[in-house]
Amino acid sequence: MRLFLKEQRPLVFLQCLYHLFLNSILLLADFSDFGVLLYLNLLFIVFFTSYLVYQYLTRRAMYQQLTRDFTSLDDALEPIGDTALATAISETLKKHYRLYQEELSHLKHQQAEHVLFMDRWVHQMKTPLSVLELMAEDIDEPEAASMKEELERLRHGLSMVLYTARLRNMAEDIHVSATELLPLIHAVNKEHRHYYIRHHVYPKVITSDETVVVMTDEKWLVFILTQLLLNAVKYSSGKSDVIHIQVTSTTEGVALTIEDFGVGIPIADQKRIFEKFFTGENGRHFRESTGMGLYLVKEMSEKLHHQIEVSALPGEGTKMFLHFTATQNLTPM
Repeated sequence: MRLFLKEQRPLVFLQCLYHLFLNSILLLADFSDFGVLLYLNLLFIVFFTSYLVYQYLTRRAMYQQLTRDFTSLDDALEPIGDTALATAISETLKKHYRLYQEELSHLKHQQAEHVLFMDRWVHQMKTPLSVLELMAEDIDEPEAASMKEELERLRHGLSMVLYTARLRNMAEDIHVSATELLPLIHAVNKEHRHYYIRHHVYPKVITSDETVVVMTDEKWLVFILTQLLLNAVKYSSGKSDVIHIQVTSTTEGVALTIEDFGVGIPIADQKRIFEKFFTGENGRHFRESTGMGLYLVKEMSEKLHHQIEVSALPGEGTKMFLHFTATQNLTPM
């Protein structure tokens, strides 16, 4: 109704102005039959009001459609009346919708090609990287140490690129299954043992139950664990020689805690560490910090319906908590 009145406001103003002008002309011409004049004014009001009511009733569906809140794009294509204006608006909306669908399909195709290219490129780069790692094995220490460190950083960077490219289509690439948590943790630790040795920081796994089974996607969980563990080692190096990995299973779910005793996180940065490209104060002191690692961890955790939390004190260390819900906990009790 409000939109209709707003649209008809100029017409109402013009008609009132015209009628006032006509009455003024008649009065200036010494027209003295006020009964006729009153009758003419009443007729004008009745006919003009009837016209406005007719216009509103025949276009009410259109005005309601134009002012409603849509929950989907398909809602905008619902019929809005059979008047010429309503039909024209419906046809215009359908044309725009078709153009939008074509553009969206084109962009999805481009994105799929981009992800495919990045996937193939990363896998192609892993081959020469593996060759370089084998060549580094033949070089005596300590000359090989720097080379191995850079190669490991390169491998981690390639992995980051691959998972970033896949993130938008992650929902289509999730395969949830029963996964034993401790063997997965040991596998990640074994894969990055050289990183631990080079930084003189070593993981200690703490658990009261050797068989902890959760429902998750193993591939994506490996990336999450890798990122959290490498961060813990990186920010502990030179300050502590141990990180704790604790797994606790209860009726409320499973809690995986990765605790380091390193530099911690400044209070001002703690609310933003999961933001894209945010490096914070600590990131300025570590050249390999990209601000993408914890962002990816947060996004992946949410898509897997796991909860990620942080607790940290500057200069004392950081605890990262990964929670699996009770329905995701398959551990025998």
